[in-house]
Amino acid sequence: MSKAKKNPNVIHASGKRKTAIARATILKNGTGRILVNGLALDHYGSEFTRMRILEPLLLAGVQAGKLDVSVKISGGGLTGQADAARLAIGRALVELDAKLKPVFLEYDRQLLVADVRRKEVSKPNSLGAARSKKQKSYR
Repeated sequence: MSKAKKNPNVIHASGKRKTAIARATILKNGTGRILVNGLALDHYGSEFTRMRILEPLLLAGVQAGKLDVSVKISGGGLTGQADAARLAIGRALVELDAKLKPVFLEYDRQLLVADVRRKEVSKPNSLGAARSKKQKSYR
């Protein structure tokens, strides 16, 4: 069985946030296109989510203008998806150029490190909430 050859012009990275999973693909020799789930970034989500996704590219500066970025996102809500995409793009850019790592870490650690917080598990006798309990009356 032969191993597939790794293309030096393509970089893959992934990111997670809550239940959203994003897989980013960056082409080194590109025209500056940014696609999210096959759509141009201009047609995805709200202005806030578009800015969240663009943050790592803006921090990378001139270099990012020559890259084609394609992100596939599944699961979660819009903000979780935006943060997962942001993490995946940040990791891919650091794989492309290691000099960006301190820049990203100084700006926001969430560009390279996943947020591992999850919903707390509901406990018995709590009516669906994680910590609140039924009130007791002794009178």
